[in-house]
Amino acid sequence: MDLCKFPWILCLILVTMLPVRMLPMKPQKIHDMLYRVAGPDMTNSRDCAVYLLDLGEPVLIDCGSGFAFDRTVQNIEDAGYDPAKIKNLILTHCHADHIGAARLFRSYFGTRLIMHELDAEIAERADPLLTAAFCFDIDFNPLPIDTKITKDKEKLRFGDYELVCLHTPGHTPGSISPYIDMEGLRIVFAQDIGAPLLKEFECDPPAWMQSVEKLFALDADILCDGHSGAYGPKKNVKRYLDACVASQKNNEYDFRL
Repeated sequence: MDLCKFPWILCLILVTMLPVRMLPMKPQKIHDMLYRVAGPDMTNSRDCAVYLLDLGEPVLIDCGSGFAFDRTVQNIEDAGYDPAKIKNLILTHCHADHIGAARLFRSYFGTRLIMHELDAEIAERADPLLTAAFCFDIDFNPLPIDTKITKDKEKLRFGDYELVCLHTPGHTPGSISPYIDMEGLRIVFAQDIGAPLLKEFECDPPAWMQSVEKLFALDADILCDGHSGAYGPKKNVKRYLDACVASQKNNEYDFRL
C-alpha cells in the first residue's frame, strides 16, 4: 500500500515514534462515575481513548492497542478500581487500536467481550485490512466475541443502570455508540465518529451521516471521543458534532444514499 495516499496513516506512524516519557500516566476524572484510563496522550500513542464507567461495577468502553496494557491496568487501580472486577468490556468497533488489548483483559480477568455482530465477524477472522492492524503494527489474531449486539438499540443492564448500545455504522459496519443516563446527565461514547471515511477501509459515508443525525438527536450532555477526549456541556457536544460534519463534507465524500 502506498502510504502517501493515506496521510492520516503517516501521522499515526509518526505519533508512534514519540518517546514514552512524553506521555502522562494518571487517569482523568471526567465525572464522579466516569474516568478516562488510557489514550494516545496517557498510555501509548497507539491507544484509543479508554473509558471506565462506575455502574456499581466497573465497565470498560474499548481497551486500547495492548502495547500499554500494564499502564492501563495501573490507571484503573489509580482511579480506585480493581481490574479483576471488570467483567464487561464494550468494544465500539473492530479497529485494533480499540480492541488490541481485549484478549489480555479476558485472559487476566475473565472479562466478557461485547461487540456488534457485523464488526465481531471482522474481529473473529482477524481481517488485516478492516481491523486496521497494519496501521498500528499490531499482530492481530482472531478474537472470539462473547456477546454480539444485533439490534439498532440494544439495552444492557448493569445493576440499577441501563446502558444502550446504539448502532452507528459508517466508520465501520458495526460501529456502536453506547450511551447512558445517570445523575441527570446523558453520556455518549461516540468514539471514532470524526475519523476519515476512506473507501479503502469500506467506510460508508451515507450511513455515517445517518449515524451522526442519531447522535445529534440524543442531545447528550457529555460526548466521549475515541481519541481526543470528552466534550461537554450540551453546546460543546453540538459544536463537536458540527465540526465532524464540516470536516467530512470538506473531504468531499459522497453522502447520497
